[in-house]
Amino acid sequence: MVDVILLERVEKLGQMGQVVKVRPGYARNYLLPQKKALRATKDNLTYFEKQRGQLEAQNLSRRSEAEQIAKKIEGVSVVVIRQAGESGQLYGSVTARDIADAVTQAGFTVARSQVVLDKAIKTLGLYKQRVVLHPEVAVTVTVNVAQSAEEAGMQAKGVDPVRLAQETAAREAAEAAEISAAQAEDRAPSES
Repeated sequence: MVDVILLERVEKLGQMGQVVKVRPGYARNYLLPQKKALRATKDNLTYFEKQRGQLEAQNLSRRSEAEQIAKKIEGVSVVVIRQAGESGQLYGSVTARDIADAVTQAGFTVARSQVVLDKAIKTLGLYKQRVVLHPEVAVTVTVNVAQSAEEAGMQAKGVDPVRLAQETAAREAAEAAEISAAQAEDRAPSES
């Protein structure tokens, strides 16, 4: 384990200024290159204490900007068009990049790394996804995964197009069976 000083709040790790123990690979490959932390040496501790006020001021201004953007983005619904099978299973999955691109097309610049995708989206439907604008500011965006813009509109109104298509197909099959049964009765010779 390695001691690092956090330069900003890191989710599930700690607040700015805290000295925390992390695995060497996490520090070397993520925290240090992303400028989210410094190694906890005497020199770095004194440097951090000198720069603390400036870092906190920068963090505060970035957070206020993120909060203003969050008010605009909160509740935004984006549509992602994908091909899918009859059961609604996607051919492939919707990734964080796809969601970031859709939100960017909606007029808000969002990086792939800001989209928190807990599990892969592999079926048609509506999904609530978190977008982290700042380590202390996150918003929820609705992702509407559909096969067409028309289906996306149906899903937004609460109609499940996959189930609707299945019910329509079942109803049509039942009607066809009734018609063929009626025609078979008409053709059968009467035994009177």
